[in-house]
Amino acid sequence: MAESKVKVYGRPSVHADIRLSLGACPGCGHPVAAKAIMEAMDELGIGSRTVLVGGIGCHVMGFFLANVDMAVGGHGTAPAIATGIKHALYDDAMVITVQGDGDAAAIGAGYLINAAARAEKITVFMLNNANYGTTGGQMAPTTILGQVTTTTPWGRDAARYGYPMHVPEMLATMRGVAYAARGSVHNPANYTRTKKFAKAALQKQIDGVGFGFVEILTACPVDWHMDPLDALVWMEKRQTVEYPVGEFKNIDHIE
Repeated sequence: MAESKVKVYGRPSVHADIRLSLGACPGCGHPVAAKAIMEAMDELGIGSRTVLVGGIGCHVMGFFLANVDMAVGGHGTAPAIATGIKHALYDDAMVITVQGDGDAAAIGAGYLINAAARAEKITVFMLNNANYGTTGGQMAPTTILGQVTTTTPWGRDAARYGYPMHVPEMLATMRGVAYAARGSVHNPANYTRTKKFAKAALQKQIDGVGFGFVEILTACPVDWHMDPLDALVWMEKRQTVEYPVGEFKNIDHIE
């Protein structure tokens, strides 16, 4: 009898077969988010024509092993670089950015909002670990109220530090945005849901509709000063309460 083998799980084909350790911290959620995005690219068959623009920070490390063309620019400028690449290559390329919450929502907020306002046909993935993970765990735009960081040692207080930014909800109000969602990778069910969101956002670019955005909640146990398992519990009980998972905008045509 002929043997039939069907792959049910494994490394995404867009992930280069290179034996290289990039040193993610124990329990870091960024590599998990990277795999979800790569699997979405695989399932859409777009890996060979994808150009990835990375932000500055540990969020992009997982993509150094992706078998795609890649560019990295100044801190926060990824949407502007992606815009230039998309206009130069037009429909011949799928152009995505992978950014951290600080890269996209702090120093890069102007680039992000204006790319969305122009309805640029690019896809932005923002990995939200609720702090500046690369530089030691300072307060970020997405740090939740009461959260302790190196710059909010008594917890984030709204009166002193303002409120957390809800980026996909904000972008969903903009006319040029075709898709806005938030996912998480703290358990298998949410991982599967996040991959679905990634595919939907990428499909908007394939269809030429408009700007797509997906925020992905990720763990940062080292800077949160937690055991990796405790960090996942914290995400479920605190982070996803502040940042609900779901789609906030999904349209097939922009007037």
